[in-house]
Amino acid sequence: MKKILSAFLLLYFTIAFSQETKPMFWQDIQEFKKLDQQNPPAKDAILFIGSSSFTKWTDVADYFPGKTIINRGFGGSRLMDLNYFANDLLSPYQPKQIIIYCGENDFADNHNLKADEVVNRYKDFYQKIREKFPTIEVDYISMKYSPSREELWPQMKESNKKIAAFMKKQRNAKFIDVTKAMEDSNGKVRKDIFVEDMLHFKPEGYKIWAKILTPYLK
Repeated sequence: MKKILSAFLLLYFTIAFSQETKPMFWQDIQEFKKLDQQNPPAKDAILFIGSSSFTKWTDVADYFPGKTIINRGFGGSRLMDLNYFANDLLSPYQPKQIIIYCGENDFADNHNLKADEVVNRYKDFYQKIREKFPTIEVDYISMKYSPSREELWPQMKESNKKIAAFMKKQRNAKFIDVTKAMEDSNGKVRKDIFVEDMLHFKPEGYKIWAKILTPYLK
């Protein structure tokens, strides 16, 4: 009886420990793997990687007729998460282009985070991409200035500026600035394109992004 009880307790704690130690967004990555098993990803597609602004763009393919889009935006992911799951996010695919939107949540997760730290996280991920795909187009969408995160705008603006400078020096790489197009005639961020949380977009917000992105898509 004691042996059975011991075996049960060992199994229980093994399961409990394994669940507790799973990294954040592990389940999201497993869902991507299931999707890829059910529908093998197309070659030469445009791979979107990033955070919830991509996750919630569920009808992204409708905005770009004639383009094959693979959307791998997940949760409130940060650039550190993209780095952690880089192999899972890159290895299953053979894209002709990668579009990245991430960075906002790094600052939201730690308000004291310096811009240079986030820029370095992005450079690390960019390097991981280049190790697998040396020559494809890689584009970074600037961090948007969400009204609910106004106190973080200074760090985001500094990061955008430094990432733009970095991307300018890279081959087959672009920095796509969406900030100006999201402003009204007075130069203020339009709140009417956001849902109630003042963080995520209404369809009108995605229409603005689509108009900017279209010339960049291969």
